[in-house]
Amino acid sequence: MALTRPITLNKAFSCLNRSVQEEEMMATLVGSDFTCTGSKRRNRNTNIVTRFMSSKVIGTGFSRGTQLPGGLLQERDKHAKWHGIPVLLQKLYESSHPNSDLSHAHSFLKVLSSQLSMEAMSFVTEDRKSAQESTFPNTYTFDLFGGVDLLVEILMRPTLTMQKKMPKSEWDQHLKVNDDLVKDCLSVLYNCCICTEGVTKSLAARDDFVLFLFTLMTNKKTFLQTATLIEDILGVKKEMIQLEGIPNLSGLVQSFDQQQLANFCRILSVTISEPDIGNDDKHTLLAKNAQHKRNSSPSRAEVNQVTILSIPGFIERLCKLATRKVSEATGANFLQELEDWYTWLDNALVLDALMQMATEEAEQSSTESSDESSLATSPLRHRLPQSMKIVHEIMYKVEVLYVLCVLLMGRQRNQVHKMLAEFRLIPGLNNLFDKLIWRKYAASNHVVHGQNENCDCSPEISFKIQFLRLLQSFSDHHENKYLLLNNQELNELSAISMKANIPEVEALVNTDRSLVCDGKKGLLTRLLTVMKREPPDSSFRFWQARAVESFLRGATSYADQMFLLKRGLLEHILFCIIDSGCTSRDVLQSYFDLLGELMKFNIDAFKRFNKYVNTPEKFQAFLTQINSSLVDSNMLVRCIVLSLDRFENQTEDVKVMEVLSQCCLLSYVARVENRLSFLFRLVNIINVQTLTQENVSCLNTSLVILMLARRKAKLPPYLIALREKEYAEKYPGCLLNNFYNLLRFWQRHYLNKDKDSTCLENSSCIPFSYWKETVSVLLASDRTSQSAIVSYIDEPFVDLDRDLLED
Repeated sequence: MALTRPITLNKAFSCLNRSVQEEEMMATLVGSDFTCTGSKRRNRNTNIVTRFMSSKVIGTGFSRGTQLPGGLLQERDKHAKWHGIPVLLQKLYESSHPNSDLSHAHSFLKVLSSQLSMEAMSFVTEDRKSAQESTFPNTYTFDLFGGVDLLVEILMRPTLTMQKKMPKSEWDQHLKVNDDLVKDCLSVLYNCCICTEGVTKSLAARDDFVLFLFTLMTNKKTFLQTATLIEDILGVKKEMIQLEGIPNLSGLVQSFDQQQLANFCRILSVTISEPDIGNDDKHTLLAKNAQHKRNSSPSRAEVNQVTILSIPGFIERLCKLATRKVSEATGANFLQELEDWYTWLDNALVLDALMQMATEEAEQSSTESSDESSLATSPLRHRLPQSMKIVHEIMYKVEVLYVLCVLLMGRQRNQVHKMLAEFRLIPGLNNLFDKLIWRKYAASNHVVHGQNENCDCSPEISFKIQFLRLLQSFSDHHENKYLLLNNQELNELSAISMKANIPEVEALVNTDRSLVCDGKKGLLTRLLTVMKREPPDSSFRFWQARAVESFLRGATSYADQMFLLKRGLLEHILFCIIDSGCTSRDVLQSYFDLLGELMKFNIDAFKRFNKYVNTPEKFQAFLTQINSSLVDSNMLVRCIVLSLDRFENQTEDVKVMEVLSQCCLLSYVARVENRLSFLFRLVNIINVQTLTQENVSCLNTSLVILMLARRKAKLPPYLIALREKEYAEKYPGCLLNNFYNLLRFWQRHYLNKDKDSTCLENSSCIPFSYWKETVSVLLASDRTSQSAIVSYIDEPFVDLDRDLLED
């Protein structure tokens, strides 16, 4: 509730019949030395008891700390060290009403802002402690005495002076003061959010204020402060905002210039991404399936994706932002954008990266002539703005690439793919690769980071990771993957198919060659080049391998594999796994997965493998890496098992038979005891309660082993071996009961997911009908069936959890 306005003396003197006590209360509210009877009395406006009593009588209680008597605030300020903040808030309130001179309000706010901004700066630049770990007395006092609520009120209050007719010069001055006041209100609110616990959540709870903030984005002078505050608020909002509820969203977005659109992508990233639940239990497939069953309607994030895609020209503008050169990024005067740049400095690593880039540019050859290094020979103080410009543009692209990546993984994937191809995103990124995305000096000296895209990385690390994630999403199971090549490389694929006397894949034939990469190398080839130069444990290796693997995923293409084999990819992967000393499990997992896709059904790949792994010591080192974490390597095991099965059926091919007889890897997997060893561990390391998208592949790999055994009428011996293993370990029924429940979950999970079932069929070349049939045979309740799991569990040890998947 707002402060009560003083009533006029004329109104007060109309109440002559009131009691003396009432007169004193009225005098308190009037702030006058006169009572209603006109007699001179001692001013009791500073009496806190009287103020509380009067609030009870007239029903206007205290709504903020600044309603306390000024004398009390001033007296207490000396002891509490409030630095005059409560009194300044009183003055701000009194000078901020409609029709008042806003320049006075702004002068008080500037004084407050200077006191609060110092605390915000210390939070950002010193130890980056959380608000709970730090002490910010000025910001706390400001919020305690209602400063946050007052600023929200000022921002949302209609300005009556807007209706007045003024001379143009006065009107322009009024607008300037109004803009400056709004800008400072937003800045102070943001400082409060980062320094005082609970402020951001309280603002996020006010939907009217959140939607109102979007209307402020139409003003270019206050856009940046508004966007920064919105991003902070949406990050803690319990319920994701619905973009369709923003008034005239399409017009708003279309009014943004390119810099504003890039900043708006920071907000979009919060509204179109599925929230991170944060609890590992919630990420299990069991929990996700239950959640999907309870609520099968599109999530708010999915609805927001549809909303943003409906804005005309949105994707085209993002593609232009993502692919523009640094020299095209700004207008004639870059210094005008420094205020925009300043908002990015909440990450101290930005400054580190800035200085590092300026220093490293000095070390580059003066003969370089690219846009980004043309100032390398000038003094450091002159090069700094150019480095600033580069990091500035990199940060924009990080946000844009993230939004495009999220949209590529959404339900409108095909629509987004078509637009990204049409607007030549991939050729544009290819043209930026050497000059900006993977510049020379950034090749090998980064600290290892995990694959969490939310980690506190430097701008260049974030840029590279987002770029690689985009390539992964773009290529994964989509025919547009061939846009990553140039025309010469596409011709090479056709030649490989012709030489092998196999038809070209349909996607290659249908590729629109006007949309592929330009230049001497395509984007995939450039990626392979830098991939080989990365240090063994570099986190980039994980994302690089994922991006290349996505190019191979789906229906196996011999030509695609040979294209990469001819460029030495297999030898590079084996070096990383065996000889480089790489210890990162994430990197090794990505390389195992890539190796599996590269070698699957390709006899030439196995021949190359045997040539590289040419000693027992190397082969043992390779097996040690596989066995050290079967969750990470099981996709490679699946590839080897599937390939062996196909090769064993090609007995008339001399080349295949030669490799089969010589390849140490194929010989190892051909031994039944080794396949059984893989099967035991695959079944034992997972259960229904711990199944996730990461480890469900272990279940599918175990199924592949059993399906291939069933094809050869050898399924019962495998089940017998599982039973014997249980008894040898003195845990009868343990493996088989667990496997039974896993297969029951498999039925529920995959029979309702077309995409997953298609992926299983394409990657294994086993019809999905055979997958379903094999699972049904294994789950049969007939204890006389030699292919049913229940037949191998002794009655006392049957522990089939019938209710595990029931609601």
